[in-house]
Amino acid sequence: MRHYETLFVLKPTLTEEESQARFNFIKEVIEKNGGEIVAYEDFGVRKLAYPIQKYERGHYYVIYFKAPSTTVLELERIYRITEDVIRFLTVKYETKKDIAAWEKMVQRAQKHSQKTQEAAS
Repeated sequence: MRHYETLFVLKPTLTEEESQARFNFIKEVIEKNGGEIVAYEDFGVRKLAYPIQKYERGHYYVIYFKAPSTTVLELERIYRITEDVIRFLTVKYETKKDIAAWEKMVQRAQKHSQKTQEAAS
């Protein structure tokens, strides 16, 4: 299985529950197609670098996962037909140096999610 990172931006007009539902749907697509989610980050609503579909802001999510290449094809197909996704990017990490960087990002994401969970408790 290969190492991937996918970033997607949702419309800022969605409620928190709707955004969470879209995020969970994307996670399910990865898992149903043979992928293994290692870590994820919710960056919240942020200002976009430039307007996209007349939106100045977007809700950012990043998912780090391992999967066969067919999973990425299905994931990107889902991104294209989901109207609430205004941008997406999937990156494949191949070399040993890239995979080491991917592992560092995963560790950072896991620490960040632990801190968020502790703060919520």
